[in-house]
Parts: sequence; C-alpha cells; structure tokens
Amino acid sequence: MNKISQIREDFSYAMVHDMKTPLSTIMMVQDMLKSGRLEGKPEIKNQYMNIAESETDHLFALTNKILTISKLENHKLEMNKTEVELTPIIEKLTEKFKAKAQKPVNFIISLQAKTAYADNDYLGEVLSNLIDNAIKYSKESVEISITTEESERYTILKVRDNGLGISEADQRIIFQKYERAAAAKRSRRNGASGFGLGLNFVDQIIKAHDGRIFVNSTEGEFTELTIYFPLENPNNIHNR
Repeated sequence: MNKISQIREDFSYAMVHDMKTPLSTIMMVQDMLKSGRLEGKPEIKNQYMNIAESETDHLFALTNKILTISKLENHKLEMNKTEVELTPIIEKLTEKFKAKAQKPVNFIISLQAKTAYADNDYLGEVLSNLIDNAIKYSKESVEISITTEESERYTILKVRDNGLGISEADQRIIFQKYERAAAAKRSRRNGASGFGLGLNFVDQIIKAHDGRIFVNSTEGEFTELTIYFPLENPNNIHNR
C-alpha cells in the first residue's frame, strides 16, 4: 500500500509539473494577445501563436497517451493494421524533430524493409516517443539512427542514439507504468520531465500489434530500442 501510495504521489507530481509549463505558456500568449502589444507586429505574433499551438499539441498528446494506455490495458482499443509505408512516416517525424529541437540533431536512416504491418497512426506515435526520448535524454548534440530490416517472420525496426544511456537496473523497469526510478533519476540529472508513461505506452502499442520490444544500452554511450512487428503473412515474404 505504501508503494502504491508513493507511485500515485509521484505520478500526480509529475503530471502537474509536466502540464504546468505548457499551460503557463498558453496563458502567457493569451495575455500578450489581449494586451494588444503584438498588434502591428505580425511576425512576432505568428511566433507566439506557433508556440501556443505547439504547447496545446503537447498537452493533447499527454492526455491521449494516458487514455490510450487505459484502453489498451482494458482491451478496449483495437489496432487498424495495414501494410504501412515507413519512409513517409519517418521523413515527416525527422523533419518535425529537427525543426523543434533545441540542440543539433542528426538522423541516419537506412530502411532495408520499406513497409510494416501496423496501425499507421500508432506506429507514428511509437516512433515519435522513441525519437523524443533520444533527444530528451541526450548530450549537447544528438545522433539518431533509424534502421529497418525484414526476417522470415518480422519487420525489425531499430532506433539508436548516442545519449546518456540507461543502467542495467533501470533497463529492467523502463517499460513499467510510470517507470518511477528511471524517469526520476534521468529527470534530476538532465532536467527532463515526464510521467514515465512514454515507454510503457510504446510497449503497450507493440503488444497490441502482437510484437515485442527490447532495449540494449550502455550508460554514457548509447541506447538502442529494437521492435519486432509480425508480418501479415510470413509465408509470402519472398513474393513481396
């Protein structure tokens, strides 16, 4: 009971902390617009509007993540799996994160497998979470490698970074809901905040695809997440 109470308290604190910043930013933009100080300054006004839009998207993503995990855990969410083209999804995400990142980000892309049998929207969410983590828990500059290949039964997708890495102890718990220990320690040393829901969300989505995800990491050097998406029909691999 004490452990459950502590988890609830930590989650509530993280939730308030992570939502407070975007809410404060949105309120600041509203105040600026109401004050009239941005009238006659269209470029600055547009910048403020873009910031507010980005923070609104951030809040929506956090809320949606919590609701999706709840639905998955209660078996109330189904994946709309089709043969998804990977290149457009990855190109869109890499451009988005290069534009919004506060530090230099270099992507290395090598797609031996061009498609995956997956839900298009949730596959994008999975990749977005992994890229966001790679940037959030990184050093001064970020290098992210995204590769795909195909085996007899799976499309294999790997996301590797040159960031802070994850200890062996934390690797055993990072997919747990709230992953309190790992998230708390990384937040303290790197200034990053979060609910500890990101990798649990990814894990739940991959499981809903009947797939699997594995982590390989060395502290101070790299983290690599490997995802296995089952093929729609493994017997037809050589005919594709």
